[in-house]
Amino acid sequence: MNPLLSAEQAVLGSVLLDPGQLEHLDWLAPDHFYRPVHQALFAALCKLRTDSHAALATKKPVPLSWVTDAVDEASHHVRGLTAVFAHTLISACPRPEHAPVYGRMVLEGAIHRAVAAHAIRLHQAARADALQGEVEGALHHADVLAGVLDDLARRWGSEPRPVAPATPPSTAPVAPPPARADQVEEDEQFLLAVLVERPKAMDEVVRWLRSGDFADPAHGQLYRCLGALHHRGEPIDRITVLWEAQRRGLPADGTLTAEQLTAICDGVGPGSAEWLGEQIMRSSITRTAATSARAIRALAENETLAPGRLINHALHALGPLDEVRARWQTANGHPAPAPPAEGPPTALVQAALARSTPRPATRPSECPGLASTPSAARPPSRTHG
Repeated sequence: MNPLLSAEQAVLGSVLLDPGQLEHLDWLAPDHFYRPVHQALFAALCKLRTDSHAALATKKPVPLSWVTDAVDEASHHVRGLTAVFAHTLISACPRPEHAPVYGRMVLEGAIHRAVAAHAIRLHQAARADALQGEVEGALHHADVLAGVLDDLARRWGSEPRPVAPATPPSTAPVAPPPARADQVEEDEQFLLAVLVERPKAMDEVVRWLRSGDFADPAHGQLYRCLGALHHRGEPIDRITVLWEAQRRGLPADGTLTAEQLTAICDGVGPGSAEWLGEQIMRSSITRTAATSARAIRALAENETLAPGRLINHALHALGPLDEVRARWQTANGHPAPAPPAEGPPTALVQAALARSTPRPATRPSECPGLASTPSAARPPSRTHG
């Protein structure tokens, strides 16, 4: 059986057997459970507690009304829930006093699912923007994902910080969508032709456009040649560019041929280097966002990663997109946004302490959702990461 499903059943069984265990599960919310029926039943148990059910004031044995009332309340939100199912959950609980540990397992699974879900949304937004030549959707969902990671880190009681994984997830470079690939290639060729024909146009793009922004590696290498000549203050034309490419070994390894260079330099008309550079940056942003999203999803699907490590590795995977975005903002004359203010250190201290003590020091008035305001209370058992 799936350990996560067993943990969800054990948490519910613990609370059905011992209502007092809810006191140690204030940090657990209904939407942390994967199965809808489990979500509904845990929400019902929380509601009974809020309503001061009579079972909370009595000692063992627990009255049968605790189980039947929880099933009745949950039945308003899901179908097919019976008392038989509740007793199945009770039998799935080895030890009711281990409820906080079972709850921590449920929370870990919820963190992995939340990160994976937001990574999928980022990837979908990036692909949609790539088709339309836009970037706003990808950048918005990247901000949402970064905010979720920050919230989850503080909820888990750790400081969010980018950390590279020991073994980066293997993700192939993302190419432009087939419907846009020809346009992207045309923009790149046209920009290179403009820069060779009008070398002073390098001043319009050199501050923010990088060779890695080109979808075609050959175009990126040719742009590096132009950048090197511009940096040294040497003249730029088709001969000097070809010479620079030869010095870098590009014709020898097949990256660039003289025919390709001639095709780029011949027949160029008037064009704005800055506008073409911005078009290339748009493609770079969506491709980088899609690559980051795929890497984060691969991390989230790695069940061996503890939540803290998953969050920090995911923040590291967003780093390349942050770098491209900063240059995009420079290209558009917008200063980079100030980093968000960090939360009070005491909140992190309380969260970390709650994960290593039998009972949380404070209890929130309600169970927060996974993407809501971070809570100071944390599960009592702690894993590294």
